[in-house]
Amino acid sequence: MKIIGIDIGTTSISMVLIDWEKRELLASRTIHHQSFLEGKEPGEKIQDPEKIWRLVKEALDELICQQGQPEAIGLTGQMHGILYVDGRGEAVTPLYTWQDERGLRPLEEGKSSVDILREATGSAAAGYGLVTHLYLQKTGQIPGQAKRIAGISDYVAMKLCGLTEPAIGMDMAASWGGFQLEAGEFCREKLTQTGMDLSYLPRVEKEQFLVGKTREGIPVMGAIGDNQASFLGAVEDVYDTVLINVGTGSQISFVSRNYVEGDGTIELRPCMKDGYLLAGSSLCGGRAYALLEQFYREVTGNRQESCYETMYRDAETFLQEQGMEQAWKVRTTFSGTRKDPGQTGEISGITVKNFHPGAMTVGVIRGILEELYQQYESMCRLTGRRAGRLVGSGNGLRQNPLMQKMAEELFQLKLEIPRYREEAACGAAFCAGKLL
Repeated sequence: MKIIGIDIGTTSISMVLIDWEKRELLASRTIHHQSFLEGKEPGEKIQDPEKIWRLVKEALDELICQQGQPEAIGLTGQMHGILYVDGRGEAVTPLYTWQDERGLRPLEEGKSSVDILREATGSAAAGYGLVTHLYLQKTGQIPGQAKRIAGISDYVAMKLCGLTEPAIGMDMAASWGGFQLEAGEFCREKLTQTGMDLSYLPRVEKEQFLVGKTREGIPVMGAIGDNQASFLGAVEDVYDTVLINVGTGSQISFVSRNYVEGDGTIELRPCMKDGYLLAGSSLCGGRAYALLEQFYREVTGNRQESCYETMYRDAETFLQEQGMEQAWKVRTTFSGTRKDPGQTGEISGITVKNFHPGAMTVGVIRGILEELYQQYESMCRLTGRRAGRLVGSGNGLRQNPLMQKMAEELFQLKLEIPRYREEAACGAAFCAGKLL
């Protein structure tokens, strides 16, 4: 049985064709969609949903032309973000991504929409869909023709099936904030108290579901969150594995069989019928390594050629000569945290002996991993158990053997790298096959 999986990420679209029974990758392609638009106000992070939809449709048509019609299409994509559709199901706004920061801007009595929703529901952060929705509502920026809210992958599912109204799964809905996970619905009473207009909220499906069929009769699965899809696409033993992902950002994921209350740093997300996914996210994460590479370029005056190889050699040399304990102590929270957006990064432990570029590079790598490890320790306390296996994904980790080695030392587990790079797209395809 052939299934197509589509992952609509923040910067790229990944598409795979898999043999579902054999769990083998038959074809894949990745497109950098370059859909960011220029914001009109500080902190606005928006993308062009029509461009994303057009690129998905073109790539899908090309793949089907080359490989034949699949039995189903699975979808996943970036979480938290929202767009508005009209009564015909057409986008009437940009996609407000998970990176949108306007939820932190003061509104009523100096409070931001993050403050308002956090007081009402207990959990909110800049970039969450309902935080953005409340901000747009209170600043009069929702178009009059807007009828419903959708995520980008939910929007693409609508377009594939020719529908006029979105429906979303619990995992996507929960990523918007203001959601009761145990009840499987939005906290409507508490949200109403904030003055939020709830008429824009779409229908929420409590199980994985089929949205409909394409014009050619191909079933399309309702989108699942990229975190859940990446986990299911990368991990074989879901109950005994902790997954770390280092890309532009970084995440750590661990399954709990039971419902547990998060501690403010860990999110509990729907994942499967008999389990939840505990997720920790670093807002800077892998980007910290890219920022260091930019720093190298500025210092050397070499603004054209990559400095990653130089960084790697410096780090290896330092470790051979002085060891891990002599590296700088770097806290890589350069973009703040979900719990404390105002938190900054920090560098310490610099001495005459270790004043070396390699000490900084090793410190940044360790800082990225330690932020994830601290979140893992919180997960272990919440669940009362530890993982027996460690899996690592994301290009930031795949392309950095030194980071892989340091992860093994920190977690005290052998690191396994998934066979396929397109973990989220594969996960969406695997899930779609289960519904047939």
